[in-house]
Amino acid sequence: MAEDKLPGVMELTPFNPVFNDDPHVLLDRLRNACPVHRDTNSGSFILTGYDDVRAVLSDTTMWRHPERAEEAAVLSRAGLQPAPPGLTVPEDERGAGILFMDEPDHMRVRAPLAKALYKRVAKSRPLVQQVVDEWLDRVADSGSFDVMTDFATRVPVDVIARTLGVDPARLAEFREWSEGAILGLYPFRNEAETQGYVHARNCLSDYTRELMAARRAAPRDDLTSDMVALQAEGAELSDSELSTNLQGLLIAGSLTTTDLIGNAIWLLLTHPQELAKLKADPSLIGSAVEEALRIESPVDLTSRIAPREMEVRGCPVHPTQSMLLHLRAANHDPKVFPDPRRFDVTRKDAPHVAFGGGLHLCVGAPLGRLMGQVAILTFLDRFPNARLANPDEKPQWATMPLFRGFKTLRVAI
Repeated sequence: MAEDKLPGVMELTPFNPVFNDDPHVLLDRLRNACPVHRDTNSGSFILTGYDDVRAVLSDTTMWRHPERAEEAAVLSRAGLQPAPPGLTVPEDERGAGILFMDEPDHMRVRAPLAKALYKRVAKSRPLVQQVVDEWLDRVADSGSFDVMTDFATRVPVDVIARTLGVDPARLAEFREWSEGAILGLYPFRNEAETQGYVHARNCLSDYTRELMAARRAAPRDDLTSDMVALQAEGAELSDSELSTNLQGLLIAGSLTTTDLIGNAIWLLLTHPQELAKLKADPSLIGSAVEEALRIESPVDLTSRIAPREMEVRGCPVHPTQSMLLHLRAANHDPKVFPDPRRFDVTRKDAPHVAFGGGLHLCVGAPLGRLMGQVAILTFLDRFPNARLANPDEKPQWATMPLFRGFKTLRVAI
């Protein structure tokens, strides 16, 4: 990349070694030089300033559905690609997720889901603690283990599965389907990975619909029972909308919470003063998790589509043009977060935007926060002398575009 050329979306992915090593080398440069940058390759504006990102997130008139984006917005319209061969998920289920819904359908589906989910989260701490303890028990005598494969990837899937009401006898299958379905977020799949994704999505869809039918016949104490009950009581939800959004909690929630747990543990182990503060005062766990979300956001960016003629920082944006809101860059804006690279578990600056914002604020954020808090505190309590097994080794970041988390994170206990 030429020295005078500003980076576009393709340079702002983990496939670029510069970005993978340190995203803010490029993001700081982009924010300083052109905080509203037109990237012709993606056909979108890239917004990197906190105030601009939060203003667009908070604008309830913005569009999300990719069909509303102009033809030039190739990245925003990527979700409109034909389904891969062999996918048997009902067609109306594929486009029924709240992530890309616009009003009024978005709130019609989101409101009952949020109502039921938040009630579940309010009483889920014992469940989360049980799952965390189970997985830490497995590595307690190991001497060392990989935080990612042995812990951080395990907890979210198991918590979400049990919240949904997955049959314990099928939990192993459910974990496999979750791992396969996440490949749907990876745009550079090979043929084998695509086949794995198709198989996982088909199985998840079939199982979720089976679970919904079973809970209609015999309700239990789980989220699926809650949702089919709300549907029976008059919530305007189709079976496809219900099925795909229950699956969405798993697919989106497991990856992002995995990265939250891994990123936070790494930050604490590499910042001994902040780790000492948290150990001395465990009530700081809430602010510690928020700071981990800010400084190493699991999600890079989200998008919005302009519904009208508008200006962002004086830059004209026309109807149907796409804006990519870089959450990671916004969370390091020095105008809002003094000394933004400093990890401070007592930070009291403005709220981060790691979970997005506005109407599309991540619906699973409360559950993700709870899992992160319990997982991190319990890890530190069980392994008070935990340290990086290879402290001089370069961090092994994964290469999942638009997300940031570790491929491997080995600790000695």
